Amino acid sequence: MLEIREFEDDDLPLLDKWLHKEYIRKWFEVAGICTIDDWLYEVKNRKGEFAWINYFIVLREDSPIGFCTYYKCIDAKEDWYGDMSLERVYSIDYLIGEAKYLGKGIGKEIIAKLVKMIFSHEEAKGIIVQPDKNNKASCGVLLSNGFILKNEIYEMKRDAMNDIIKFE
Repeated sequence: MLEIREFEDDDLPLLDKWLHKEYIRKWFEVAGICTIDDWLYEVKNRKGEFAWINYFIVLREDSPIGFCTYYKCIDAKEDWYGDMSLERVYSIDYLIGEAKYLGKGIGKEIIAKLVKMIFSHEEAKGIIVQPDKNNKASCGVLLSNGFILKNEIYEMKRDAMNDIIKFE
C-alpha cells in the first residue's frame, strides 16, 4: 500500500540522492532546460518562489520510495503546452527513487493517487503531462491510468470515461 505525504526539509538529502541516480537523472536533467541543481533549488524554495507547486514523498510501508508533484499549468508559465487553454488544467512530475520498486506497478499507483488528489479540487478539469517520448515506462504508466496521447501530450479529463469535459 502506498501513501503520499507532504515533502519535508528532512527529505532533501534523499531526493538529492535519487535525482543523481542514472535511471532518474536521464529523464529529469534536460540539456539547456533543467539540471538536477535546478530541481533541488526549486524544492528548497517550495515555501516561497515555488509555493504554487505541491511536493510529496511516496511511502511504501512507511519507507520513502519516491517523489511526486502536481501544479496548475497556468502558474508554471512554460511553453510545452502549445496553444491549449490552461485554465483549470494541472500537470504532474513523479519518480521512483528506490530501484527495487521499478517494474512492480508502483508508478501506476502513484499516478492514480495524484489524479485522485488533483480531481479532489473541484475546479480541476484536466491533467496534462509530457514525459520524454523515449521514457517508455512513464508513457505506459500514463496510458494504463487512462491518459490519452494527443500531439505528444498525455491528457486526462475530469470525466474521462464519459468524455464530458473538453479541453478548449
